[in-house]
Amino acid sequence: MSALLDALRTALGAGRVSDAAADRSRYETGWRYGKGEAMAVVWPSSPEQVATCLRICGEHGARVQPIGANTGLVGASNPDASGEQVVVSLERLNRIVEIDPVDRVAVVEGGVLLSQLNEELAPLGLMFPIDLGADPQVGGMVVTNTGGTRLLRYGDVRRNLIGVEVALPDGTLAGRLHRLRKNNTGLDFAQLFVGTSGRYGIVTRAVVQLAPRPRQTASALVAASDGTAALDLLRGLESSTGEFLTAFEVIGREALEITLRRGANLRPPFQGELPDYAVLVELSSTLDRDRLDLESLLEETLVAHAEDDPREGLVDVLVGRGEDFWSIRHQITESLREEGKVLAFDLSVPRSRLAEFSDEMRARLARSHPFVRFCDYGHWGDGGTHLNLVWDPAVVDGDPERLWGELRELVYTTCVEDFDGSFSAEHGVGPHNQMWYERFVAAPVQAVASLLAEHFDPAGMLRRRG
Repeated sequence: MSALLDALRTALGAGRVSDAAADRSRYETGWRYGKGEAMAVVWPSSPEQVATCLRICGEHGARVQPIGANTGLVGASNPDASGEQVVVSLERLNRIVEIDPVDRVAVVEGGVLLSQLNEELAPLGLMFPIDLGADPQVGGMVVTNTGGTRLLRYGDVRRNLIGVEVALPDGTLAGRLHRLRKNNTGLDFAQLFVGTSGRYGIVTRAVVQLAPRPRQTASALVAASDGTAALDLLRGLESSTGEFLTAFEVIGREALEITLRRGANLRPPFQGELPDYAVLVELSSTLDRDRLDLESLLEETLVAHAEDDPREGLVDVLVGRGEDFWSIRHQITESLREEGKVLAFDLSVPRSRLAEFSDEMRARLARSHPFVRFCDYGHWGDGGTHLNLVWDPAVVDGDPERLWGELRELVYTTCVEDFDGSFSAEHGVGPHNQMWYERFVAAPVQAVASLLAEHFDPAGMLRRRG
């Protein structure tokens, strides 16, 4: 280790390498899952220095753990427990290389924060249209293929990525930072690295597609009698408002009740009893209000849908308090944590089966684990649902690890085997989901991924243990 650290300090500078426990500690624990121990941490400040770190670590037989803003939710951004990995932090790789408003692209280094990029883009009337509760780095967004609340309109990172440069485990920089939206010349190198959790290399620069910033938005919170009514509303909005529909978020009764009680500065939006589902709808447009009144369009559309619905699935409609509605949505996660123990799932099923899935999952849990509160919410517009199970640990007998395993087995098998869904809609795989990846992902797909890992990283430098 001494020879490795000396070589890194010689190449990068003494202030960019540390094996002190105080420097390592903030990289060793994840936001939700993941805790390990690093050998050392390095802070390269250029793509070339990232490549140099990998080359030197390879020469000394050391494994590497890249880390961005550490906002991941599957334990993939932290070192394992071996104490043998060098953490490569990208926080100093934070330059916005170029913004081209004509090509509508930005070239950025991998450590640029989402908020940093959008602050630079705002005066130009542009944005990188991935909307998240966290503030990740662009490189981390690429390797996790983040989506967010407005995926329905803009798509995920995969859809908005044009080119990448990657530091490979052998210490070379590879890729192409082109600005071409049309380039049908074979394999798209950039897409090989999307959603791979950094297993094949470290993204040092990326070319991302930008979107015009909306000039106006309109929001509504709709009380739906059940999940089927929520899906009927989604279909009606897509038919009536088309390209203006930006977000369609659904909050189940249990999640809404806890959030209104535990959240900060929230007021109950509906009079009387809470509905089975609250639906947060957002329209947006680059047109000015004098050319298009989005709020009137949204209100008229919702009223017409309610009048034409023979099931009378919409119980109440509130239009215009967008900040209040989004504040409820953004406080769900923390509110549930204050209620008790939370086991969170990031799932997707075909949109047409979301209501059926929630009903079936709620019924199965009531039979097998009646002390668990079923709290679902999420991006029903794109088929994603955040299913959170909440319970009071003081009233649960038995081994908590066994309970954890039983609940994951029940939820994942129901989602994947009975509803043709995914056990990870957008959070990724990582150590938290590795066993489910091995169980549910088709063997030929796993084989191809292993072949690529062997090609890019034959020594297993970027491979975790345990």
